[in-house]
Amino acid sequence: MDEWEKYVLQTSTGQRILTAFYRSSLYHFFSLKVNEFLDVKLIEEVRKHPLPRHIAIIMDGNRRFAKELGLSWEAGHIFGKEKIEEVLDWCFDLGIRVLTVYAFSTENFKRSEKEVKTLMTLLKQELDLAKEDSRIHKNKVRIRIIGKLDSLPKDIQQSAQSIMELTQSYKTYQLNIALAYGGREEIIQAIQRMGSDIKKGKLKVKDISQNTVSSYLYTSGLPDPDLILRTSGEERISNFLLWQLAYSELYFCDVYWPALQKRDFLLAIRTYQRRKRRYGK
Repeated sequence: MDEWEKYVLQTSTGQRILTAFYRSSLYHFFSLKVNEFLDVKLIEEVRKHPLPRHIAIIMDGNRRFAKELGLSWEAGHIFGKEKIEEVLDWCFDLGIRVLTVYAFSTENFKRSEKEVKTLMTLLKQELDLAKEDSRIHKNKVRIRIIGKLDSLPKDIQQSAQSIMELTQSYKTYQLNIALAYGGREEIIQAIQRMGSDIKKGKLKVKDISQNTVSSYLYTSGLPDPDLILRTSGEERISNFLLWQLAYSELYFCDVYWPALQKRDFLLAIRTYQRRKRRYGK
């Protein structure tokens, strides 16, 4: 890693400088202008039809994106972190009320100690910065962290709890960040909790329904995702929202997560709108 890159990776200000540098390249300048024109047309089109209430995203491709640019994998994760903020702005613009992002899976703990530590540092920075983010408060965004939080470092747990408490009264938008999340683990924990309540006499086996199971999941109280978007060209679910995606529409985009443009996002929504949802019928 170059010395300048080491420096900018140490602070959130430096990270934003690195992101700005990437975004200011000549290629992206012209790309942005072309996409802005196309975006206007697409926005007009998608607003004519029902929008998804809840979009969930499997953010994939940070490391491959950085590698193709000749940067370190740390830089790829920084660009990925910044992209979440950008996509949230797109949701504000379109009025999409619920956004769920797959930030760190239970399987990600198997990565190198250095990478896990870097990801934890970036996650904590993002959670702490969100507390002072005027867009969060202006748009009344409730932030909810879903996953096996007790497996995260204590400082991450504290930051997560702090931002959830700070925004718990907001009801206009909702941002769900999946941390230490695994769909199978979520279902296992739901079964364990139901079993405990049955043993205590709080729940009867004959009363268990789909709604009952949903109420024991991390996502209790949230609508199931209408659209699940995965970036990077990979076409798999990767243990994400296994119960909740039963009737979701899936869209796979061959763009790396940090390179996702608003037009890509709009195309995913337009594709969703053109499908006929059958809900198993």
